[in-house]
Amino acid sequence: MAKRNTQWRRRSILDHLQETGEVTVEALAVRFATSEVTIRKDLTELESNGLLLRRYGGAVPLPREHLAVEVGASQAKKAIARAAAELIRDHNRIIIDSGNTTAALLPELSNRRGLVVMTNSLAIANHLQELENEPTLLMTGGTWDSRSESFQGQLAEQVLRTYDFDQLFIGADGLDVERGTTTYNELYTLSRVMADVAREVVVMAEAEKLGRRIHNLELPWSIVDILVTDGAIAAETRAKIEKQGVRIICASPETD
Repeated sequence: MAKRNTQWRRRSILDHLQETGEVTVEALAVRFATSEVTIRKDLTELESNGLLLRRYGGAVPLPREHLAVEVGASQAKKAIARAAAELIRDHNRIIIDSGNTTAALLPELSNRRGLVVMTNSLAIANHLQELENEPTLLMTGGTWDSRSESFQGQLAEQVLRTYDFDQLFIGADGLDVERGTTTYNELYTLSRVMADVAREVVVMAEAEKLGRRIHNLELPWSIVDILVTDGAIAAETRAKIEKQGVRIICASPETD
């Protein structure tokens, strides 16, 4: 019954949003007689589905011309996130790097207990604070990089090196079959440090990122343990990456 009520409430939120053009957490909590924490979780889930845009204190509709594209992309990310979350156990100490694909992991953490989570992303940190299981949150600090919307730099690296972690969850702008993960961002040394301090490195990336010609090598395959991607990866490509010692998990979309 609780799950059904959640689905009904989220559909009703979308209907109300389309009618009004904007909603607030406070007003929705009163409207549905529930807590503001619950409403924030609803809005986070709906945003991860590409159905609305979060704004401070509430949400606004997605521009109609982007809706179909965003929904499709989001479903792939959510499938990858569900598969990646299966690797996380209670009381794990994990790093979640900044990025849209890694952020999709957050709703999947709600049933994990005793987590310690380090991140360099303010957005991810804010969403982690909304989880009812209250994971312990650690921030890297450092220099704010507006392009990647994350903290970078030597201070962030120094903070990371004072800890050790079970797992790193990190995305990628591109996947080079021969070399590893690639990025448009020139500031990628922090990613290497994250990998250094984690016992298991998990890359989360859609198969469409294979073959993108990006010159910055972020993580070579030699330090990647697992690639979580989708079923669009070709068998020949999968075999080449697995030959370099990487375990590949192909996420399946959720079906009703």
